[in-house]
Amino acid sequence: MGSEHYFSSQPSSPEVRRPLRVTLAGQERTLTTSGGIFSPDGLDKGTQILLSGIPDPAPAGNLLDIGCGWGPIALTMALKSPGAQVYAVDVNERSLGLTRDNAAALGLGNVHALLPDAVDPQLEFETIWSNPPIRVGKEELHALLLQWLPRLAPGGTAWLVVQKNLGSDSLQRWLGENLGTDFAVSRYSTAKSFRILLVKRSGEPD
Repeated sequence: MGSEHYFSSQPSSPEVRRPLRVTLAGQERTLTTSGGIFSPDGLDKGTQILLSGIPDPAPAGNLLDIGCGWGPIALTMALKSPGAQVYAVDVNERSLGLTRDNAAALGLGNVHALLPDAVDPQLEFETIWSNPPIRVGKEELHALLLQWLPRLAPGGTAWLVVQKNLGSDSLQRWLGENLGTDFAVSRYSTAKSFRILLVKRSGEPD
């Protein structure tokens, strides 16, 4: 199965797990990966740019990774913020299983890998990090972001990495028009062919 179908809930290819050596939060880690998920062979360029180019997540509260794959973003959040609860959501159940097992391998008891509908709808998030699944199509992407970004806690921030040639600038404008007046959307940085978009919710953190 090609990686373009990583957003399938049940990959049709057999799950064949294999070891993955990767550097997260400044240290090399031995984790597990498989086909049928996003970027199964390591950190894709966008995720590398996101993880190396933004401030640390909130040290406490609830953190969110939208579209977790095998878990690099969620695991990095959990390593950097051991006092927080990290929610890793994905529609791909193979991705969720890998993220759970990779968290366990790192001794991270603060990672919760869940289908989107299994997350408590009352939760708000101090920090959201995501390399969002642009290739699901504009309509599905917009629905996904409007499902999660409004759940930023007051004073919270979301950081999204998007390729320029896949519509980062138009997505920035669209978010600014659709998130509401208590959200500010800006371009935080540009690296190679990617932009990092920053979404801030007004108000004071609890």
